[in-house]
Amino acid sequence: MARHFGRFADGRLSALFAELPAILLTGPRASGKTTSASRLAQTVVHLDQPAQAAAFRADPDAALSIQPEPVLLDEWQEVPDVLGAVRRSIQKDGHAGRFLLTGSVRRDPAQKIWAGTGRITGISMHGLTMRERTGHLEGAGFLARLGRADPSLFRVPKDAPNLTGYVDLALRGGFPEPIAMDYSSATLTQWLKSYVDQLLTHDVPGLIRDPSRMRRFFDAMCLNTAGMPTDATIYTAAGIDAKTAQRYFGLLEDVYVLDKVPAYASNRIQRLVKLPKRYIIDPALVGAALGMGTREILSDSDLFGRVLDTFVMAQIRPELDVDASAARLFHLRNANGDHEIDLLGEHGRKIVGIEVKASASPDSGDARHLAFLRETLGDRFLAGAVLHTGPGIFEIGPRIFAIPICAIWG
Repeated sequence: MARHFGRFADGRLSALFAELPAILLTGPRASGKTTSASRLAQTVVHLDQPAQAAAFRADPDAALSIQPEPVLLDEWQEVPDVLGAVRRSIQKDGHAGRFLLTGSVRRDPAQKIWAGTGRITGISMHGLTMRERTGHLEGAGFLARLGRADPSLFRVPKDAPNLTGYVDLALRGGFPEPIAMDYSSATLTQWLKSYVDQLLTHDVPGLIRDPSRMRRFFDAMCLNTAGMPTDATIYTAAGIDAKTAQRYFGLLEDVYVLDKVPAYASNRIQRLVKLPKRYIIDPALVGAALGMGTREILSDSDLFGRVLDTFVMAQIRPELDVDASAARLFHLRNANGDHEIDLLGEHGRKIVGIEVKASASPDSGDARHLAFLRETLGDRFLAGAVLHTGPGIFEIGPRIFAIPICAIWG
């Protein structure tokens, strides 16, 4: 029997739906959106199923009007006109708890105007985190705890993984179905490969010809996840031109499999790189696309570091959508590479910093960039963490701590 996991988004979804007429829940395909939204719906319409979509294609207003409410319109982008029907219905009757929509695409590429502005409130759902898998949904998120500069707020779970264990977790991914069904390694590998294949040949909107080019592009992005490669690096590796690469960047962002973390800007730090840091949203997709398992990842030190960084990002990203601190994420790197910090969380004018290290015993050298940030920003710097693969929590320097990665969910 499949396990059920509580999600960070569930509480927020329920609270908003109690006060608003329509909620749009977006995120990667198979991330659990339908499961969460269907808890609040009386009627579920799967618009990616032709038989159910037919009436909505013919006359979305009429089809919508006869559905017992609350109505869940699953994968709304398959029948884009349904969005306008929802908007028109809300204009006539705006009471709370009427419509839920889920979508795996940001918007219809052909749509000139977004019909939901001011009528439909959007929230995000990401992959399943380790906190969600272990049922630790209560309490502050990692960035909020780090900002208090108190190492006693972190706990190391009894089954703390070692270095190999972290890669195993990363390559198992955060898609609820294979985790809930406890798929074998072979079945999981096939599921993930099928996901990537369908994503690149069917789900990506506007991909009309030669999917092999998109596949080469996606592979290049996987090899550079958690990095700041120039656009030329990616399109040269993929064998495409700059214009096509820009389109592909946008398409992968539109289906929520490519995420960008903007560069931090400060007049206190000179010559900062302005390139965004790009992440594949789930490290399991990296392994599936490249055909690499734990052993192969561990044998490639550069890719191992990127997979670990991507795994950490996949744990922290979903917390931000429900955390009262509403921190924004950035990365920092100066032009000559003297100073580089994987992630910065900013709330107001206060900063926390995170470095991800594939080391079981970090030292002051691993914290030197965080120390630079502390000295540069002064009181604006709350605390820094060197996230590592060992078991220990300890202070490396003033307001800088070595914290095991698993303490994010411990």
